Amino acid sequence: MDKYDIIIVGGGLAGLTSALHLASMNFKVLVFEKQQFPHHKVCGEYISNEITPYLDRFGISLVHANAVCIDTLKLTTVNGKSLQIKLPLGGKGISRHALDDLLYRKVLSMNVPFIFDSVINIEFQDHFFTVTTHTERSFTADLVIGAYGKRDNLDKQLERNFMQKKSPWLAVKGHYKINGFPNNLVALHNFNGGYAGMSMTETGAINLCYLTSYESFKREKDIDTFNSKVVAKNPYLASFFADAEPLFEQSLSIAQISFHQKNAIKNHILMCGDTAGLIHPLCGNGMAMAIHSAKIASDLISRYFEHANYTRQQLEKDYQDQWNFAFKHRLRMGRHLQSLLLNNPLSTLAMEIMTKSPRLLQALIKKTHGKPISC
Repeated sequence: MDKYDIIIVGGGLAGLTSALHLASMNFKVLVFEKQQFPHHKVCGEYISNEITPYLDRFGISLVHANAVCIDTLKLTTVNGKSLQIKLPLGGKGISRHALDDLLYRKVLSMNVPFIFDSVINIEFQDHFFTVTTHTERSFTADLVIGAYGKRDNLDKQLERNFMQKKSPWLAVKGHYKINGFPNNLVALHNFNGGYAGMSMTETGAINLCYLTSYESFKREKDIDTFNSKVVAKNPYLASFFADAEPLFEQSLSIAQISFHQKNAIKNHILMCGDTAGLIHPLCGNGMAMAIHSAKIASDLISRYFEHANYTRQQLEKDYQDQWNFAFKHRLRMGRHLQSLLLNNPLSTLAMEIMTKSPRLLQALIKKTHGKPISC
């Protein structure tokens, strides 16, 4: 049975960044991922500049990867009202197809092995983990990072509480070709029962990703019908669909998205990224939070291996505390903002207030985003 210092379950942003950080410190790391790279994922594909100093540390330049520099936010409502402001920190537009593959190739160059298989069981016993795959292979490690995404069968196996609650959200994503879309803009468009984010990616394609309630979606027979009958009720989205050319044969979608509170530690596994907690997409920094959570976990894991008196119990306490300090308030604010945006009378009133005081909107954005990560 192969033995590692750290096994990382999931090759998304949190998993890949953890692998990159830990491998750079010469730990023996193994990564499990279900799909070969590159691949598309349902994602807003806007990443806050708060992670730039941290990625620079490992020689990862989003600008060199042709990421689009974004510094302006536009909000619109169903009734056609709009508001545009400069973002306090700004970010980059880059597809997960490109960013995940960039990180994967960097990690691969550091001789970190990847196994493309599903993990079906993680067991902790006698101070070490045993990780078992769908093909019945087993591997052991001192520590495990769970970075397998929003929802997985592993969550059932681990008996995580949020799996017992209803998750009524559905997300849909597509890439489109259209002329005249400002490359420095991220737009957030409200429609009945949901909201859509739009921004340019490194290829020049516009990523359109929206979140809606399943209750709203199920009234229509398919995504195209829902787009035309519901999403396009927002005049800005109607104009976009009229002029844009879809680049995917079929839109990507993911159901049962849960925004319920999750624990960052479960059965001694350190949960990172969406596996530890999911911020509402309207806040525009889920990608940055995933990368930041990987840094927190990796720094503490390094301390655990390098200091004999630093116990597993202390590692787990420190990770939960630091995770809460970095993200708990931002997640709470995201829930409040979503409630506001999905209530048409309230969102209209809020838009009128913010039009008169754009600084209020900038203050709200700051409360859902972090400061540049200190290295």
